[in-house]
Amino acid sequence: MNADITFREAGDPVDFGRTFVHSEAFRALFRDGMALVEDTAAYLDGEGREESRTLPRQAALTYASESMRLTTRLMQIASWLLVQRAVAEGEITAEEALKEKTRVRLTRQESASPVFDAEALPERLKDLIGQSVRMHARIVHLDGILSEAAAEPTYPESPVAMQQWLIRSAFGGG
Repeated sequence: MNADITFREAGDPVDFGRTFVHSEAFRALFRDGMALVEDTAAYLDGEGREESRTLPRQAALTYASESMRLTTRLMQIASWLLVQRAVAEGEITAEEALKEKTRVRLTRQESASPVFDAEALPERLKDLIGQSVRMHARIVHLDGILSEAAAEPTYPESPVAMQQWLIRSAFGGG
């Protein structure tokens, strides 16, 4: 058990970010994400390279373009997972992870180019693209939840201080 875990008082909100990175769900996501990265690298360096050599010119261009998109997407996934694992293992704080976010950009992927011909691509590449798009969408969603949770302000404890804080917030003095 991690020594950083603290118990919360009844009625206090659950810190999703802090609990998520220590959960079995995160460990499973990490394993799945890193396995996808490894599987894709093995495919692109081996069987995929051989398959791309047999494709017609236009299909080979589509293959090259889509494999680059796939690689970029997987680099974003791996970077995000490694930062979150560093938080889970106490190597960095959640606040430091938010700062890392400026370097690890989870960009929305552009749709394929107009010359994209999915039918011309090898089945294994199409499968890896689909898996990576789904994994990327999950991580973008989780990142949004973690970022929102980290950005939520802490409220003063006293009811009077709470009201003063709400008034200041309403008038931009927050």
